[in-house]
Amino acid sequence: MSILKNAGQALLGAILTFAGISHLTVSRQEFQAQVPGWFPIDADLVVIASGVVEITLGLALLTVWKQPARGVLGAVVALFFIVIFPGNVAQWLEHKDGFGLDTDAERFTRLFFQPLLILWALGVTSAIRTLRDLRRARALKS
Repeated sequence: MSILKNAGQALLGAILTFAGISHLTVSRQEFQAQVPGWFPIDADLVVIASGVVEITLGLALLTVWKQPARGVLGAVVALFFIVIFPGNVAQWLEHKDGFGLDTDAERFTRLFFQPLLILWALGVTSAIRTLRDLRRARALKS
């Protein structure tokens, strides 16, 4: 099982790193379609900042393997996926094309993949178990 978790973590790290680099280069305009129209910060700045965060998280997933840091990292990655989810919803609600998602049905279907990314990050890093263990250890110290 640990081989699968390690491979899953490495794959997620590679995907995030690639996506982050894409934010800064070839897919910059595509990612701008995911910035909600109501968001008060310039879309290009949001894309650049989120790209840097994705690269950082991706590289961390490729280098952090020991617990509890690995589990905490997995929770942070899952939280990142939660934080950017409104952008995916906005792309659907605002009817913005991007990444080949040219219909509302395609954009809506995509929304169901974000929870899978969250579960992936939590699962391959054993984040939930790690956070639970950290909470128990903290409670014992009190």
